[in-house]
Order: sequence, then structure tokens, then C-alpha cells
Amino acid sequence: MTATDRGSRARALLPAAARGAAAGLVGAGAMLVSEALEQAVTRRPDSYVPGRTLLVLCGRRASDLERPVVWNQAMHWGTGASLGALRGVWAAVGLRGPRADAAFAILRLSTDQTLENATGAGAPPHTWPPLEQVVDYAHKAVYAAVTGWCAQRWVRPDLQSRRGVVSH
Repeated sequence: MTATDRGSRARALLPAAARGAAAGLVGAGAMLVSEALEQAVTRRPDSYVPGRTLLVLCGRRASDLERPVVWNQAMHWGTGASLGALRGVWAAVGLRGPRADAAFAILRLSTDQTLENATGAGAPPHTWPPLEQVVDYAHKAVYAAVTGWCAQRWVRPDLQSRRGVVSH
């Protein structure tokens, strides 16, 4: 691959990332709706861990009593768009379908947990009640499925490679 080919490929990924970010915003919206519906049924209260995480990432202190609604929304939409950009790149290079959506759900969970635990704003999921784990995983699956669905419709797999389809 020449430098020009690499540059062309990199430039082609920018629109895919932008469309993916838009897909991530749609997925984040779907996740908010799924959370609202679930909370209406279960009466589970809002979590402010995402907002507290963002506060800490920005160099602020956050107590467990703080309810940073605006910071929560910023973290929710920012993470949705940021990871959505990656999902758009995945769609462009041929990482598509249910397997990609499942991997993307794990990526979303991993990103949230890494940030929440690295900042000390959250606890590892294995310490949560089992129902809380199921609920969180389900909402992340909604985000991943909707983001993937949009990305795969808005981004063509023009950069999918056929090299390396065998192990040797």
C-alpha cells in the first residue's frame, strides 16, 4: 500500500466516523428511552455515576450525594457519539452484523466501567445486585443494536478488505 493509498483510506474514514457519531447519538437516545421505560416499570432511581465520572475526569470532586444532571447528560451523549464514531469506522471496514453489534455492546460496557472504576466514581459490576447487572447490560445492548443498525445503513462497507481471509 502506498502513502497515497493510506491517505485516501484515512480520508475515507472521516465521513464514516461522522456518520457513526450521528448513529451513536441515535443509539444514545434509544438507550435513554429504554431506561425511562424500564424505570417506569421497576421504579429504579436514576444513576448519577456517569455524571460523577465526568466531573472527576474534568478534575472536579464529586460526592456520592451529588446529582449532576447536566454532567450525566453530557457523559451519556458524549460517550454515545464518541463510540458511535468508532462504530461508523467498523461499518466502513466491514465489521457489521450481529457479531459486530455484540462486540460493540461489550465495548460500550467496558468503556463505561473503565472510566467509572478508574475515577473511583463507580464499583465493578460483579459487586452490584444481579438485577442491576442485567438492566445495565440490556440498556447497553439497546444502544449497540440501534447504533449498529444506523451505522450499517448510513455507512457503506467500501473499505472492507479481502486480504488475510485465510490464516496463512
